[in-house]
Amino acid sequence: MVVVMGERATEEQIDAVTARLVDLGMDVHRSSGVTRTVLGVVGTGSVEPALIQMMDGVHEVMRISEPYKLAGRTFRQEDTVVKIDDVCIGGDEVVVMAGPCSAESKEQVDAAASAVKQAGAKILRGGAFKPRSSPYSFQGHGEDGLKMLRNAATKYGLKLISEVMDVSQIELIGKYCDIYQVGARNMQNFTLLRELGLVQKPVLLKRGLSATIEEWLMSAEYILSGGNSNVILCERGIRTFETATRNTFDISAIPAVRKLSHLPVVGDPSHGAGRRDMVAPMARAAVAAGADGLLIEVHCDPDHALSDGAQSMFPEQFERLMSELRIIVPAIGRDICLESKTSNN
Repeated sequence: MVVVMGERATEEQIDAVTARLVDLGMDVHRSSGVTRTVLGVVGTGSVEPALIQMMDGVHEVMRISEPYKLAGRTFRQEDTVVKIDDVCIGGDEVVVMAGPCSAESKEQVDAAASAVKQAGAKILRGGAFKPRSSPYSFQGHGEDGLKMLRNAATKYGLKLISEVMDVSQIELIGKYCDIYQVGARNMQNFTLLRELGLVQKPVLLKRGLSATIEEWLMSAEYILSGGNSNVILCERGIRTFETATRNTFDISAIPAVRKLSHLPVVGDPSHGAGRRDMVAPMARAAVAAGADGLLIEVHCDPDHALSDGAQSMFPEQFERLMSELRIIVPAIGRDICLESKTSNN
């Protein structure tokens, strides 16, 4: 249920409505728009809409048909903008996150961070804990990997995103990273999602391998219902009957989600195709379809990468892509970082 307060509703009236709903066993999530305050009401309690409608300051009470109450447009019409200092995801600018699949060595991480910064990325991506299909594959360097990534991000003035796989890792990763990444395999790890709802750092939630858009948004709901409104959705490709590519990058999900939800959505063409020769065209298509950002794997020596080398771009390929995006983005009325070949001092 959504309670829309009147344009002139006072703080006392809003607090009174909130207190009444809490007394009835509901959780209340406030969203303040340009002219009105909206209260998203979720929980297992029982509420009679007519009684709330009669309270002072209430303009309208609406039942929501979608199962995702807080992630939907009914709760919040305006687009959510996730802010990390001067970096805004979901605003006018298309933000690019790039870097190696995993932190392998100090030299490798530093070289990748330098390359993506020079090309115009604002966020360094890289894994320290790697969920692999085989238990014998490289699993990441753990905290040592996080230190490598944090040092490189700080050195080149980048924000940092890295994957969290388990509740036990939240505190550790939070010491080093600006954004938590929840991978496709953990999209329905509801215990992890609930705990991430209790932190205030942004969470990038990847779509599951076989998840519908509704299931994806319901997973976001777990985080939002915990009180963390800084959720970024990431389309990374789904599993279909097609075998020509590693996954099927669902471009149509981007405009579909933007219509259904106020949350920012980014595209991960690296995992979407699984081939570096297809990353650039998929990235261009994602931005043209309305993606608020991109998550791209870049490695200075991808042929010898310890993970996902086949889908990692060479730095020169990434730089070329960024140049192409600077042509596409203005055509759809948005902005992108204009930095290129900037000083690393």
